[in-house]
Amino acid sequence: MDMQIALILGQDGIINGAIYALLALSILLVFTVTRVLLIPQGEFVAFGALTMATLQAGEPVKLVWLLVALAIAEAFSELMLMRRTAQGIRISSSLVLKLAYPLALAAALYHLNAATLPMLVQAFLTLLIIVPLGPQLYRLFFQPIANAPSLILLIVAIAVHVALVGIGLLAFGPGGASTTPFSEANFEFELLTLNSQTLWVVGTSVLLIVVLYVFFNRTIYGKALRAAAVNRTGARLMGISPVFAGKASFFLASLIGALSGILIAPITAIYFDSGFLISLKGFIGAIIGGLVSYPLAAVGAIIVGLLEAFSAFWASDYKDVIVFTLIIPFLLWRSLTSHHVEEEE
Repeated sequence: MDMQIALILGQDGIINGAIYALLALSILLVFTVTRVLLIPQGEFVAFGALTMATLQAGEPVKLVWLLVALAIAEAFSELMLMRRTAQGIRISSSLVLKLAYPLALAAALYHLNAATLPMLVQAFLTLLIIVPLGPQLYRLFFQPIANAPSLILLIVAIAVHVALVGIGLLAFGPGGASTTPFSEANFEFELLTLNSQTLWVVGTSVLLIVVLYVFFNRTIYGKALRAAAVNRTGARLMGISPVFAGKASFFLASLIGALSGILIAPITAIYFDSGFLISLKGFIGAIIGGLVSYPLAAVGAIIVGLLEAFSAFWASDYKDVIVFTLIIPFLLWRSLTSHHVEEEE
């Protein structure tokens, strides 16, 4: 391996690591706020990439009907809750909005020729489709069991992941897809050619991390989420709604996942089931951070990306094995150095 190959592999590792860092931060955020290990995080990535590709191809976006179905299920759940609590069934403006939004979006997509729209508009439409799935999934599957043991939450997360993979197959088919790059300029250096799409990925990832830092440290809603992450009971006593915290964390996770999918779609082909491996590598970064430290999780994700890139060069058939093996020493170290506390009933 010469210096030029090392630089190319390092570039690939940093690109992958930047995406894994975003996923690690979102997995860590959701876990600390809700105790849900968000296995379906990768589906937001795959759905974001494939939806963008579908819009660029001018094909119907079937996934929008999942949004409609979940909105109907959410409205039905709200009405049943009103009936059980003897509040009387009443149609609120928020309930109407939940139903009107996906139906209006489906109607707009039916009449639009998305293939002729500017790329930024296509990306915005993709976010409008994918991001609401996060709060919907929390409301339907995790909010009713918010106080359940962590093992139950994990089992439900796995079930949601399996269901979404099947839905992805129905909506997008078994074939892979990629999108048009945001820009195709190349920057020549002495030993390295830097593609502008690389700058888009790394720059957007860094920008998102900075925005998240400002959000959690400078805004009232960010501080509320931090409080819910540090002490859920104390946050509830201070008037911070655990329902709001859960929906907000899932909203941010779906936003980060969809953006990540849009960023990597021009670089590699994404399939309906590609999200699981991508999110699993982000999860390894979160494990390196001990599921508590955001900076360590981001650093761990960069390490995962670099290890994957160099493993692909030295032993491409075993690159995933090498990457996933990285989790073992960190779990062992955490097990030996941390105090075990039984989960509260």
